[in-house]
Formats: sequence, structure tokens, C-alpha cells
Amino acid sequence: MNWVDIEAKYYMKTFARLPVILVEGEGVRVKDVDGKFYLDMVGGIAVNILGHGHPSLVEAISGQAAKLIHTSNLYYTVPQLELAERLIESSCADRIFFGNSGAEANEGAIKLARKWGKERRDGAFEVISAEYSFHGRTLATVAATGQAKMKGPFEPMPTGFVHVPFNDLDAIKGATNGNTCAVMLEVIQGESGVHIGEQEYIAGVREWCDSQNLLFILDEIQTGLGRTGTLFGYERYGVEPDVFTLAKGLAGGVPIGAFLSKEEVSVLAASDHGSTFGGNPLACAAGVATFDALKNEKLVENSAATGAYLLDKLNDLKGRSDRVTAVRGVGLMAAVDLDDEVAGAVVSTALSKGLILNNTGPNTVRVVPPLIINESEVDEAVSILEDSLSAA
Repeated sequence: MNWVDIEAKYYMKTFARLPVILVEGEGVRVKDVDGKFYLDMVGGIAVNILGHGHPSLVEAISGQAAKLIHTSNLYYTVPQLELAERLIESSCADRIFFGNSGAEANEGAIKLARKWGKERRDGAFEVISAEYSFHGRTLATVAATGQAKMKGPFEPMPTGFVHVPFNDLDAIKGATNGNTCAVMLEVIQGESGVHIGEQEYIAGVREWCDSQNLLFILDEIQTGLGRTGTLFGYERYGVEPDVFTLAKGLAGGVPIGAFLSKEEVSVLAASDHGSTFGGNPLACAAGVATFDALKNEKLVENSAATGAYLLDKLNDLKGRSDRVTAVRGVGLMAAVDLDDEVAGAVVSTALSKGLILNNTGPNTVRVVPPLIINESEVDEAVSILEDSLSAA
């Protein structure tokens, strides 16, 4: 069966896929249809935080599938409430809503902000977000995203979004006016190449929102659930958002998203929002198993320790290679900038050598591996990356 030809015949032309057909995985490795193994340093783009085939996750999914897959939100289900309790009791939030993706989670947070602005800030509706941010692929979340290249084919964009430079508190202050209801940020911009929010900036935005009666919304789609070496990215900064969003690793690979808020800003009422599939028993059972494994196996701590080791190894590589111009990272979320537009070629070469990487632009390679990764696997990955840099 020629699966590449089938994809070319039937699938919309929305992905530039790498030439590999993955069929199986275990731990931090995946296997293709030809039986070749790859060290996975992308993890489904920060999704497979437990790696592939984790026994607890497999057991939870198969067990729940045998009992109840879907009911709708017209009824109570135990897995949904178990996961809600775990997330609320472990975070600064008081309320939660489950959807199916990160884009839906951010869309829900934007809707909450709009209603809050209508009720609590004289009809304010604008959201300030950062240039080079990424918040999703729906029309509203594309409009919130600070990347012009994603908007062009779909203009006119929904109104109500203002973009300012990242790590520039004065720019947020200057953009704030009577129409502003919220500031929406990532503490680390993942899709633009792991650009890290400065401590003074994130804390300053929190203070500014307090002083101006604005909601502070954090998009934790990529930084949440242990990725940065803390359970949630905001914990690194000693601040608490009014609203934050989760998805990606929340159910270890099963589609799910969530937005969470403080009680005092939880203004959504019956019929204001909904989701047919959001928070279904299967996804939430996977979420409970993932969250429990994250805690029980101390994967947040591993993210911090092994992430520091990864950053050291990448900086060592920078010292040896003229091709590497910068290294950035927090926890198991790192990027390598290159001296030329060869990131795509490096990713392709690494793939041929059995390493899965991701390039976020022509000059930048990103790694967001499963949180179960160990130091020997980091060594292997960095060695192959070095060989691939030499060959590119």
C-alpha cells in the first residue's frame, strides 16, 4: 500500500509532511512502516508527555473504552469530574471547562474575556496579545496570534485584537485603552522558537492588569503540565493568571483542551458556551491517568533536571559548532538557532539518521521531547543533531 500516494490523492494540502509513516511507539521511540526506529524529540509537538505506549495510559484508555466512551455534557460523568478536581486543586484556578483542543481552549478564554469586559468593564472587548505569539487556527485565535503570515488568506480577521512586541511592558501600557478587556500571553512563545518571557515583564503585566482592571490570560497550551520544569509555566514567575488554558499534553495524546479561571472572573452562565465532545469520558480518563503518572513518576522534576542537562549539552554543541548561533530553553522545551536558513535540511538529515526534530522557522530547530526522557537519550539526540549540522 502506497500511503504517500493515498495522502496526496485524498487529503487537503495543509501539511508539508516528512517522508515517514509512523505505526508504533514505545517510550521515547517510534517505529515506521518499514521497521526503522526513531528517537522522538518532538513528542507529537509537546503532546506525548508520557512518551508512547505508557502502560497506565493504555490501561486507562482501553478500560474506559470498554465502559463508556461518550455521553455528552447533558449528564455527569466520573472521569470528567476526577480530572477537573485534580487540575483545580493543583492550580490557582477555581473553575474549568473542557474542550477538544488548544484552539478551542483559547477561543473559550476569549469568549469569557469578552463577556467579562461587557459586564465588568463597560463593554470593553479588545485583547492585547504579543507579536510572534501563537494561539490557534480558528478565526478568532488566528486573529489573536501575532503572526501576519497566518492571517492573509483568511482576511478580514475578526476585530478586537491588538498586537505589541513581546517582553515590552511599556508597549502593553501604551496599547491599553477603554476598549481593552484583557492581556493574553504565552510565558514562553513556543511556535516562534522558544522565546522566553522575562521575569520583570511577566510580573509587570500582572501588576498592570491589576491596576487597570484587566484580565490576565495565559496560554499554557505548550508550557503547562510539567514542560517547563514546574507543573504550570506561571509558577516559574511567582504570578497567578485570572484565566489560563491547557491542551497538548493534558491527556497524553488523546485530544482535549481546557480553560480555567478564578471564581471572581468566571462569568459564563448556562448556554454561554458548550461542547459536544469536550470533556468526554474517554479523553478525561486519559487525562486522569496522565496527570497521575506525571505526579507519581516525578516527571515534572525530571523535566527540570533533564531539561537543564539538555540545555547544557546544547550549549556545549554551540561551543563546538559555528553553525549554532543561539540556544534557548526552559525545562524540556528548547530551541537552537542556526547561522543560515538550513533548519529544514537539518531536520530532514536527522530524520534519516533516526532522530525526530522540528523546525519552527528557516533558522530554528526546536525540541520538546516526552517528559520521560533520560540523560543517555539526550546524549544520543545531541550527537545525531551535531552530525546533522555538519551534513546540512
